[in-house]
Amino acid sequence: MKIAFFEIEGWEEKPIKERFAESYLSGERLNEENLPADNSFEIISVFGNSRVTEKVIAHFPNLKFLTTRSTGFDHVDVGAAEKRGISVASVPGYGDNTVAEFAFGLILNLTRKIYAAIDRLKEGGDFWFDGLRGTDLKGKTLGVIGTGRIGKEVIKIAGGFGMKVIATDIYEDKKAAEDMGFKYVSLEELLKTSDIITIHCPYMKETHHLINKGNINLIKKGAYLVNTARGGIVETDALVEALNKGILAGAGLDVLEEEVELKEETVFLKEKPTSEELRTVLSDHILMKMPNVLITPHTAFNSQEAVERILETTLQNIEGFLAGKPVNIVRPQ
Repeated sequence: MKIAFFEIEGWEEKPIKERFAESYLSGERLNEENLPADNSFEIISVFGNSRVTEKVIAHFPNLKFLTTRSTGFDHVDVGAAEKRGISVASVPGYGDNTVAEFAFGLILNLTRKIYAAIDRLKEGGDFWFDGLRGTDLKGKTLGVIGTGRIGKEVIKIAGGFGMKVIATDIYEDKKAAEDMGFKYVSLEELLKTSDIITIHCPYMKETHHLINKGNINLIKKGAYLVNTARGGIVETDALVEALNKGILAGAGLDVLEEEVELKEETVFLKEKPTSEELRTVLSDHILMKMPNVLITPHTAFNSQEAVERILETTLQNIEGFLAGKPVNIVRPQ
């Protein structure tokens, strides 16, 4: 079968060619504005910056299998693929500890003002700690939204800091709670009682704006919010409001609600966005300028070990499909 990989980094070429010697490799993302002249591919692999819409899928009449090198698959129109009989696969787990470690990096930066301290010294040459007093993690309550693979890794790390952990999830793993010493509570109680809230649930219809203008005022005053999952889980306007009101002492965000549009603003504006979309993008810009907000460019997953695991699972996904034993198949949300 003809196989194409998009958004490939140089180091990935060798392991791919060792398994699929005749495959087509491209460093370009795949989207409606960037479709390859050759549309005869039967298997396609993309990364998270591609946008595989119904129009993109229609461009490939022979397509049978699409595998994304990511856990999330909201950048792929899985419903349109299913209508065509195209199977879609993802990488369900590759960086559980990787993302969890990054989340704690943001937590420590927020609570101990590490970025502010470094910036003061490097930019201003001011070797003084006035205004940089932080707070300990020991004894604080960590609220974990989503207790899947990553959430559980976060809970393990929190134990090392001596934190109390509460969690919320529509699928409660009671055995894990007992073994790991955390307690399940409602989302409302978690917001009210957590000193730090960290998000690790998937993005889907049910979790869109899970934290919103209707419940963000419940958050314990002075708490911190960390999101390394998906931007759309938190309503951007509500987040800006909570920060402005001092409900939240700060936020650490590896994801933004309209992060793709921020990367490609000229394309976004040409597409005549709705007023709601424009408001969200403007709010994202406001967040970037807030001194108590740390924003990183969706890089929590990005360790060498993790990307190697991503590629290996992707190659196994393709091999499984070719052998008639598909694995890691996803369904429309």
